[in-house]
Amino acid sequence: MSRLFNQMPTAELQALDAAHHMHPFTNDAALGAKGARVIARAKGSTLTDTDGVELLDAMAGLWCVNIGYGRDELARAAFAQMQELPYYNTFFQTTHPPVVALAKKLAELLPGPLNHLFFANGGSDANDTNIRLVRHYWALKGKPSKKTIISRVNAYHGSTMGAASLGGMAPMHAQGGLPIPDITHIAQPFWWAEGGDMTPDDFGIKAAQALEAEIERLGEDNVAAFIAEPVQGAGAVIVPPDSYWPEIQRICDAHEILLIADEVICGFGRTGSWFGSQTYSIRPDIMTIAKGLSSGYAPIGASVVSDAVAEVIDSADFNHGYTYSGHPVSCAVALENLRILEEEKIVDTVRDETGPYLSRRWKALADHPLVGEARISGLMAAIELTPDKQARAAFAAPAGTVGTICRDFCFENKLIMRHVRDSMIISPPLVITKDEIDSLIDRASRALDQTEARLKAEGLMTPA
Repeated sequence: MSRLFNQMPTAELQALDAAHHMHPFTNDAALGAKGARVIARAKGSTLTDTDGVELLDAMAGLWCVNIGYGRDELARAAFAQMQELPYYNTFFQTTHPPVVALAKKLAELLPGPLNHLFFANGGSDANDTNIRLVRHYWALKGKPSKKTIISRVNAYHGSTMGAASLGGMAPMHAQGGLPIPDITHIAQPFWWAEGGDMTPDDFGIKAAQALEAEIERLGEDNVAAFIAEPVQGAGAVIVPPDSYWPEIQRICDAHEILLIADEVICGFGRTGSWFGSQTYSIRPDIMTIAKGLSSGYAPIGASVVSDAVAEVIDSADFNHGYTYSGHPVSCAVALENLRILEEEKIVDTVRDETGPYLSRRWKALADHPLVGEARISGLMAAIELTPDKQARAAFAAPAGTVGTICRDFCFENKLIMRHVRDSMIISPPLVITKDEIDSLIDRASRALDQTEARLKAEGLMTPA
C-alpha cells in the first residue's frame, strides 16, 4: 500500500494529508493551505521527496537516525523477529529473548552502576515513568513527601502530560493545564542569551547554584529529583559552560536528590561519547534513553536505573507498564543498531574525526556578519543569529522571525536545518562524511548570505 502511495502525484498526497493527518506542533490549517513536504525515500544522510529533490538531512530525522537511512540490516532484523515472535508482553512474570538480550547489551554499554532498564515506547513515556519511579522510590524509603522534581526553563523532555510538565517550554505549558503539580523549573545555563557581563564559567556556577536555591526554597525533604539533558537539544543546542555540570553534581551529592540525565538526544554517540553523561562527567541515578537506541527505525525507549535505585524499587510491586514495553521487534532492531554502532566504530569516528572536523568548519561560521556565536558538542550544534555581535543582541522583530527566514533559505538550498527562535541548529546522522559536512557548511553559508540580504532589504537588522 505504501508503494502505491509513493507513486501518487505530490499534490494529491498533500491534499490527502491535509484532509486527514494532524501533524505535531503544527497549525494544520496553515500547513494544509501550503502543502506538506512529502518525503519518499532516504539513504545515508540524504532524503528524497516525491518530486525527486534530494535534501541533506542535517537533523537526522528528529535527532535520531544515528546510523543513517537505508540500513538493510535493521529491516532484516525486524522481519526475522516478526516471523519468530512478532509480539508478546512483559507483564505477568513473562519475558522473551530479544528484551533479555537488549537489556544485557545496554548494561554493558552504560556507564557506572546503571544496570537496570524499564522499557518504554520512546522518550516521552520513559520520562513519565521517571516521575512515578522516583516518587515510588522515596515512598518505599519512608520519605513520601519527597515528590517535587526540579527541571529547567526551556528544557524539552517530551510531549505527554508528565513529560511536557518536566519540560520548560512555555508554548507547551500554555495548553492543556500544564505543568502538573510538584514540578518546578530553574534557569537554563544559556550564557549567550542570559550570561550578561559574566564569564561563561562564572555564569555556569551561577546557573547551577539556582538548583541549590530551589532545593532550599522547597525544602530538601520535599524534593525527589533534578532532571536535565547534558546538552539542551530542542532548547537550541545549549551547551553548558564547563563549570556547570561539576557544580550540579556537587549539589545533588550534597543533598538527598536523585539526578536524572535525559539522554534521549545526547545518547548513543551524539556528543562523541556513547552517552552525554560521559562527555560531561555526570553520574546519574537514572537515565532516559530513546531515539538513537534504534536510530529511529523502530519506536523504543527506556528508563535506566542504577543498582541502588533498583534495589529499592525491586523490593515491592511497581504498578506501572506499557503494552509495548520491550516490544520484541523494537528490541531486535535496537540490538542490530547497537551492533552496527559498535562494529563500525561510529562513535569513535564522531569523537576522533567527523566531530572535530565539523567543529572547525562550524565555528568558522561565527565570522559571518549575522552570526554571534557558533557552539557545538560532538555532532550537535547551533549558531545564534544577531544584528549586533558585540552586544549579543536579539532582533527587534518577534523571536523566530529571522530564524524562520533562514530556515526557509536552508530548504531552498536543499538543507534541512532547524530553527529554534533565532537559533539555527543541526544534528546530522553520525555517519555523515567530511564531504557531506563541507556541503552542509556551504549550503548553510549561502542561506546565511541570503538571510542577511533579506533582512537588510526589509529593515529587520534592528536590535531589540
